[in-house]
Amino acid sequence: MVDDTEKKLLADAGKRIREARAEQGLSLEQLARLTGISAPALSLIETGKRDPRLTTIKRISDALRVSLATLIADGSGLNQPNASPSSVGYDLGEYQ
Repeated sequence: MVDDTEKKLLADAGKRIREARAEQGLSLEQLARLTGISAPALSLIETGKRDPRLTTIKRISDALRVSLATLIADGSGLNQPNASPSSVGYDLGEYQ
């Protein structure tokens, strides 16, 4: 059973994932293509209703070009992605 502390942790991490995705201008479907995780599963993670494995969060952080710590820590580094979004684009062509 998930206690209140765990619920808050999941909700906070999900919120940071959603914020990072929005900052990158990605839809759930686009993030799903980049991660190989279904859009419904990503939605459950973003809303704190699913407890993802660490490897799942790592796939999401890689796709969003933010550190893993950014998504699971307090979010203070959220505005500092690993690569500048204006200098490096996403190649979604082969997935369309």
